[in-house]
Amino acid sequence: MALKMIKAIVRADAADTVADGLAEAGFASMTKINAFGRGKQKGITVGSIHYDELPRTILLMVVEEGDVEEVLKLIHCKAYTGNFGDGKIFITSVDNAVTVRTGANGL
Repeated sequence: MALKMIKAIVRADAADTVADGLAEAGFASMTKINAFGRGKQKGITVGSIHYDELPRTILLMVVEEGDVEEVLKLIHCKAYTGNFGDGKIFITSVDNAVTVRTGANGL
């Protein structure tokens, strides 16, 4: 069983919508991290004020390789506004996962 880590960086105001959508689809296990950052747009300017770092939420989850496409579609659907700053999704391979309490390997 191949495991993949999905790290989605989304707008802070979209994070709960994304998390709820994933939970409804059966992907309830995740970690949410509040963060600040900027993407290619290097912040945003409103009038004469430039905001260099914007609030973001990082969602981390490990899923089986066969579930990656469904998770990506859900995140995209729930986080999409069509504007700059909607977010970015990273997918990496996971060699192993170990449960601290039991020492068991795998999900």
